[in-house]
Amino acid sequence: MNDQQLMRYSRHILLNEIGIEGQAKLLSSRALIVGVGGLGSPAALYLASSGVGRITLCDPDVVDFSNLQRQIIHRTRAVGRLKVESAKETLEDVNPEIKYVTLAERVDDERLLELVADADVVLDCSDNFATRYAVNRACVAKRTPLVSGAAIMMHGQLSVFDFRRPDAPCYNCLFSEESEAPELRCATTGVFAPLVGIIGAMQAAEAIKLLAGIERGLSNRLFFVNALDMNVMISDVSKDASCKVCGAHPSLVDRARSPAESCSVKSSSCLVVGKE
Repeated sequence: MNDQQLMRYSRHILLNEIGIEGQAKLLSSRALIVGVGGLGSPAALYLASSGVGRITLCDPDVVDFSNLQRQIIHRTRAVGRLKVESAKETLEDVNPEIKYVTLAERVDDERLLELVADADVVLDCSDNFATRYAVNRACVAKRTPLVSGAAIMMHGQLSVFDFRRPDAPCYNCLFSEESEAPELRCATTGVFAPLVGIIGAMQAAEAIKLLAGIERGLSNRLFFVNALDMNVMISDVSKDASCKVCGAHPSLVDRARSPAESCSVKSSSCLVVGKE
């Protein structure tokens, strides 16, 4: 690291958990962020400011006026522009030393596998279940750690799956792709603006810990928060031997699916899985 980098990242370097070695790991790391909306905005900002060496932003959408309530990486002047280009412009102001790769495309499964294979960590900040399941399958196939976040109304959740570990569960272990649980749309139910900031920042925190080699975190656990009263629940997640993605006899890993555009939430008996 040069003198400017030592100064920029000095507060990280002072931490015993990171130090020079951990910061050097961050500078040489590659992160893939799928979705540059409410969750992806704070996640990208913190990864960039923390010095993650290469950040790939994947999102085909353009900035809409209604996004500005919560998608803090975008400015009013960016309405109508591609989200990845708007985000890159903001991130370059935050930290011009980082390499930013922008993909304004709705990637298919084959392309997603390539992107995941070329990343050290994947942050799923998407807004629909089809994308979430596709990202999960790709991360399982390439054994790339996945940090998955979701939020809707006043409910948010975060789960971390470190597929470098053979005992790691996957997103499908939690919420089966074949389930018939009802879905809600954030366009009709709303979402609390600071909530996506909370979850997105936590996604960045978990990703940074994975990249820096900090073993303590939410790996193989589920974090859930009700932002109305700030009640928090953290529970362990176990690998499902019968899971059709990561179980003993996987059958969904190579399924080709095209991401849907709806912003939805799937409910279960114990919590709500949201979309930002």
